[in-house]
Amino acid sequence: MDQAMFARFRKCAVEVLSVSEDQVVPEAKFGDDLDADSLDLVELVMALEEEFGVEVPEEDLEGIETVGQAYDLVVGKL
Repeated sequence: MDQAMFARFRKCAVEVLSVSEDQVVPEAKFGDDLDADSLDLVELVMALEEEFGVEVPEEDLEGIETVGQAYDLVVGKL
């Protein structure tokens, strides 16, 4: 995992989800660990799309439960 890329990803997650940096780890689950609902996740995806200059179609988000899965999805679009 590229630490510089993950730092950018983490910054977006911290701002959008109002969580602390140490909560945003690859194994953290959005619902259980970060208390994020579906609206939070939509906002996070929009922030990540802007930060990384990618487009993430809604159907790609199915099955994404953890920070690590979301990171891999975004980085895979670069």
